[in-house]
Amino acid sequence: MIAEAGLAALWLAGALAALQLAMAVIGIARGRDDVAAAVRPVAIVQSVLAALAMALLINLFLNSDMSVKLVVENSHSAKPWLYKFAGAWGNHEGSMLLWVTILGLAGGAVAIFERSLPERTLVATLGAQATIALGFYAFLLFSSNPFARLTPAAPDGLGLNPLLQDPGLAFHPPTLYTGYVGLSVAFSFAVGALVTRDVGPGFAKAMRPWVLIAWIFLTLGITAGSYWAYYELGWGGWWFWDPVENASLMPWLAATALLHSVTVLATRDGLRAWTIMLAVVAFSMSMIGTFLVRSGILTSVHAFAVDPERGAFILALLAIYIGGALALFAARIGTVRAGTTFDPVSREGGLVANNLLLSVILGIVLIGTLYPIVAASFGVQLSVGPPFFNKAAGPIALALVAVMAVGPLLRWRRDEARAVVGRVAL
Repeated sequence: MIAEAGLAALWLAGALAALQLAMAVIGIARGRDDVAAAVRPVAIVQSVLAALAMALLINLFLNSDMSVKLVVENSHSAKPWLYKFAGAWGNHEGSMLLWVTILGLAGGAVAIFERSLPERTLVATLGAQATIALGFYAFLLFSSNPFARLTPAAPDGLGLNPLLQDPGLAFHPPTLYTGYVGLSVAFSFAVGALVTRDVGPGFAKAMRPWVLIAWIFLTLGITAGSYWAYYELGWGGWWFWDPVENASLMPWLAATALLHSVTVLATRDGLRAWTIMLAVVAFSMSMIGTFLVRSGILTSVHAFAVDPERGAFILALLAIYIGGALALFAARIGTVRAGTTFDPVSREGGLVANNLLLSVILGIVLIGTLYPIVAASFGVQLSVGPPFFNKAAGPIALALVAVMAVGPLLRWRRDEARAVVGRVAL
C-alpha cells in the first residue's frame, strides 16, 4: 500500500498545482481577491504532498520492497542503508521526483515566508511556480512513474550502479537540484513581476535570497560532483568539459550574472531589463541541462535515461516555459521603466561588463556542448573537447578576472576614468 499511497500523493499534488494555477489566473484576471487569497494555502498543501511522495519512495527503498519496479532495478536488500536511502534518487524516476519535491517545497516556502511583495505579484509568482510544477507532475505521472509495481515481485534487486555507490550520491544530486529549483523560483518571480508590471527594487529584494540560495547550492553541487568524478573516474584537472558537466556549469554562469544584476536592482534600482532576462536565461539553462541528461542524446556517465520519448516530453516543457516567458518579456518589456541611470565608467557599468563577459562564456559553453548534437542530426560525427573550451573561454575568463579586480574600486553611478586608473595603480 505504500507505493499506492505515494502515487496518490503525487496525483493529489499535481491536481493542486492545476488548482493553484487556475486560482492565480482567476484572482488576477478577474480581480477576485477571495480566490487569490486561497493560492497560498494550496501551494503549502501541494508542497506537503510532494514531500510525502518522496518520503514514501525512500521508505520503499529502505525496506527493500521488491514489488516496486524502481527498487528492483536500483537497489538490493544487502546494500548499506546509505545506498538504499540515496538510491531512491540515483535513477531517472527517483531523481525527477526529488526535483519536483524540492520545487514543491520551494513554492510552499515562498507562500509561507514572502510578505514583502504586493499580493497580486505574489499570486502571479505562485501561479508561475504552479505552471512549472504542473508540467513536471505530468511528466512523472504519464512518463516516469516512480511507484510502478512489478508483478510478480522479484526475489531481490539488481543493485545500484557501481559508479553511484559513493557517499557523494547522498550529497551531490540534492544540492544540485536545490540550485536548479532556486533558479525556477527566480524565474517565477520574474514572470510574476512582468504579469503585474511590478519590476522594481521591491520585487528584486524578494527574489535576491532565492538567487543567492540557488548560487550557493549550485556551487556546492558542482564542486562535490567534480571531486567525485576526479577520484571515481580519474578525470584530470579541475574540469573535464563533459557535456553534462557543462549542463550544470551553464546555469551557474547565468546565476552568477543574475546575482550581480538583482543586487543592483534591489539596492540601486538599476538593470531592470537585465535582471528579468537573466532570470529567464538562468532557468532556461537549468531546463536545457535537465533535457540533456534525460533525453538520451548524450552518452555520459551522468545520463539517467536513454528514452527519446522522455526527452521529447522535457523538450516540449522547455519550449512552453521558455517560449512563453520570452513572449511575455517581449510583450511587457516596453512597460518596464529604465530605473536609475548611470555612466559607463561606474560600478554599475563594471557589473554590466561582468555580466556581458559571463554571458559570452555561457554562449561559448552552450555552443560547444550543443554543436556536436546538432551536427549529429545531419549525419556528421564530431566531438568538441577541452582544447576548444580552454582556448575559447580562457581569454574571456582572464578579462572577467580583470573586471572583477577593477570593479570594487569604481564609484556608483558616475566615476572618472583617470581617477580609476590612479586607484588601480595604488
